[in-house]
Amino acid sequence: MKLNLGCGLKKLDGYVNVDKYGEPDVRVDLESLPWPWPDSSVEHVRLIHVLEHLGREPDVFIGIMKELYRVCRGDAQIDIVVPHPRHDHFIADPTHVRPITLEGMLLFDRRRCEEWQKGGYSNTPLAIYHDVDFETVSYVQVPDEPYRTMLNQKKLSVEQMENLARTSNNVVTEIQLTLRVRK
Repeated sequence: MKLNLGCGLKKLDGYVNVDKYGEPDVRVDLESLPWPWPDSSVEHVRLIHVLEHLGREPDVFIGIMKELYRVCRGDAQIDIVVPHPRHDHFIADPTHVRPITLEGMLLFDRRRCEEWQKGGYSNTPLAIYHDVDFETVSYVQVPDEPYRTMLNQKKLSVEQMENLARTSNNVVTEIQLTLRVRK
């Protein structure tokens, strides 16, 4: 099964299109747990401009991550697209309740958590605490203009753009992550 979670008006062929509003294939409030799908039944999940709307409270967000893990089979792919937390697209929308970052997603990677524990780092080992394991397969920051053009014209290096994105607003418009479920 393939899930297009929080589909809004963008229903996709070949997916179970899920949303709390509108006319999806299945109406589900993703913050109400458990979800209606069986354990290890999902091979692909899309969360496109959705995850930043979920889990204002940490326990709810962690519950969503645990539920995502429960319904996905081993090697399932999860595609996530979110606005960059330092972009006006994130800041201006009152329904955005949680910034999603690479660093935050890595807390759900068991191997990373085990490495951090061995190294004595203070990162919260959420993957270990909650028995989940999501490997980050890809991470892309999509630059906003004029930074995209400056990168393409080699007037700005990737490292310079990443440094700007850590300190300035409206440098990166969105983050694209692909996770793989390890079971």
